Amino acid sequence: MEKVLHFREIYLEAFRNWKNLFLKEYFKVFSWFCFALLFVTLYAFIYRVLTGFAFD
Repeated sequence: MEKVLHFREIYLEAFRNWKNLFLKEYFKVFSWFCFALLFVTLYAFIYRVLTGFAFD
């Protein structure tokens, strides 16, 4: 739980005091898109491991 709170603080600190609103929103959307891609990748890997996929 401590690591999650640490990542949350890093995320919030990264977007403090930004002047350009467009860039701020763009990078927020981009970072959430990257997090989503990581979760999809983890899900696919765990699914393959649990269903006995042969990694040849």
